[in-house]
Amino acid sequence: MKLFVENLTHVDFSYLDPQRGLLGESWAVNLVLDGSLDPQGMICDFGVVKKRVKQWLDSHLDHCLVVATGMPGLVAESDDGQTEVRWQYPDGAEFYCSSPTPAIAQVDVARIEPVAVAQWCCARLQALFPDQVTGIALEFVPERIDGAFYHYSHGLQQHAGNCQRIAHGHRSRIQLLRNGERDAALEAQWAQTLCDIYIGTLAHRVDSGTQHRYVYDAPQGHFELSLPARYCYDIDTESTVERIAQHIAQQTRAQYPGDAIEVRAFEGIGKGAIATA
Repeated sequence: MKLFVENLTHVDFSYLDPQRGLLGESWAVNLVLDGSLDPQGMICDFGVVKKRVKQWLDSHLDHCLVVATGMPGLVAESDDGQTEVRWQYPDGAEFYCSSPTPAIAQVDVARIEPVAVAQWCCARLQALFPDQVTGIALEFVPERIDGAFYHYSHGLQQHAGNCQRIAHGHRSRIQLLRNGERDAALEAQWAQTLCDIYIGTLAHRVDSGTQHRYVYDAPQGHFELSLPARYCYDIDTESTVERIAQHIAQQTRAQYPGDAIEVRAFEGIGKGAIATA
């Protein structure tokens, strides 16, 4: 017998790609359990399945910087509750992140991709279930997007939860209306501007030049991030999705001062903010 749960939850995180560097990503989660029936005629109660898997993913993957321990050139070191990650872009530019250890997921794979990460998770999820559950298959599914989208990473110092982590992110759609009509060219323009970007807060930036360095302390601890300036887009507020939508709307209105602008900025799958200008 098999039990399945489609779209069990979503995970939003950032990871290091060997060519593109820091990328925000969002995946939907599907799950299949193999097993025998218990005295109730169940493999496992749906409520138990969903709660346990979501809690585990929230603790070990969601809102983390996810790094492949087998990635060439990657160095990850942990000491006294803090983890540092160092890596070089193909052109020799440097990436550095220091965060409380729970904010960085070290995955024993060669590259962060859906199938490899799912297999890594399955090997650890098995222990969460009773003996009649004999197998677990997890599937991570990127959202199918027809139209403009971008990968972005950020950190929200003032957030009380895991969004305070300095390098987590999302793969996000963008919809932009100009005088009530979708403008595909403007959507593509903003998707290109924010392609593979770190959206930083100016108040957090302590160094500029060819490298941007961001530093802040938050309830979970001390956070630092350094990466090439060409992958950074700084705004003068916290980088909440509300502020991002507001920023895009205001910048677009400045470009077209006589037009009514509406922006729907997504934060991963199926959620986001609307701003007008």
